[in-house]
Order: sequence, then C-alpha cells, then structure tokens
Amino acid sequence: MTVGHRGVMGVEPENTLRSFRHADRLGLDAIELDLHLSKDGALVVMHDTTVDRTTDGTGAIGDLTLAELRGLDAGSGEQVPVFEEVVDAVRSPLQAEIKDVAAARVLAEVITRRELHDRVTVISFHAEALRESCALLPKIPLVLVTGRSTPTAAVRAVELGAHMVSCDLRHLTPEVVRECREAGLKVISWTVNTAEDLARVRELELDGVVTDLPEISAALRPAL
Repeated sequence: MTVGHRGVMGVEPENTLRSFRHADRLGLDAIELDLHLSKDGALVVMHDTTVDRTTDGTGAIGDLTLAELRGLDAGSGEQVPVFEEVVDAVRSPLQAEIKDVAAARVLAEVITRRELHDRVTVISFHAEALRESCALLPKIPLVLVTGRSTPTAAVRAVELGAHMVSCDLRHLTPEVVRECREAGLKVISWTVNTAEDLARVRELELDGVVTDLPEISAALRPAL
C-alpha cells in the first residue's frame, strides 16, 4: 500500500489541491491529509494548528474564518482547501487525519451526507478522536497513528477498534510488527523517503508506506 503524505509534499505544496491531484495522477493507493476547523466551523485541510509555516499568513486556524484562510497563499498560488474540495478533485481513497473530537464530528457529518464511507478512512494519533468517529460512524475504517508510542500500538489499536496502525518507522521494531500481526492488524509506516527507509520497510515486511516522494511509490509498487 502506498500512501501519498499530504499529497506528494516532497514536490508540491503540502495539503493543496495541486499536491492531491499530483498524487492522484501517480495512482497511489490512498492520499493522506490533515483536518482542522476554522473559526466558522469549516473543515479545512492543513497540518499545523497555525497557518504560519505553510502560507503567507500568520495566526491560528481556529482564529481565522474560511474567507480569511481563502485569502492566503498556501504555496504556488494555491488556496487552503476544504475537505469536500479534495473529495471532488481526486478519485483516490483518502486517509483523513483528525486532531480532536470537534473535527471528528464535522468529518462524520460530511462522510454521512456525501456517502463517503467506502472511500474515507479516519486516522489519528488521538484516541478520543477515533472513539468519537467510531461512535458516529460505527463501520468507518480507523487507523491509529503512532510516533514514540509505537511500542504500545497493537494494544491501543485493538482497544480502539482500528484495523491498521501507521507507525513512525524510526520506532518500529520486529517485536511491534509481530504483536500487530498477532492482533490481526495491518502495519504501515511513515515517512518513507530514502533507500535506507525502503530497505527497513522490506526487512520488516510491512503492508505499506506513507511517502512524500513519487519515486518512492514507484519503487515500492511492484514489490507491494
């Protein structure tokens, strides 16, 4: 499984329609994106809690209206998109990362209204956000994302009802992979961008990767 990280952020402005369309053209198995709520409740696509790093503006997303966010340059002249624009712009399945319960509720409403249950997987580092998604959308596929908490990934994923874990490759070990397999979980890793990363993925016999780069997905697709 090859997942485009915020589209293909290694070559395009991250979390923009331009980046997502590029990933879609590459034929990746899924596209990952990040969601936050604007001041007026719009489900906007951006990784950070502030706009400072990825746009020409400043301030917290939650302090800005959608109209104010639309006025920012998100890179190469791209606007900050909302989730439904991504849904309409690409055909690929989407991994929608949520940071909190409020975003989970708005995402669940969009998935229900647009009948996206077979196209969207909800992913998160945050247990409460995944629990809320499961409560609102009992059949939606869930993925637990882990960083330093990767050693406990299997136990927590099972408790949350996730079918997959997406783990920081730096913290993955054969023991963690074995525990996940024994629990019936698929295991993918982030962020895989180098030949050394690829070698580690193959050594661990993972189910897939999250990557910033088109060449990584091209290298892995025949093998996976």
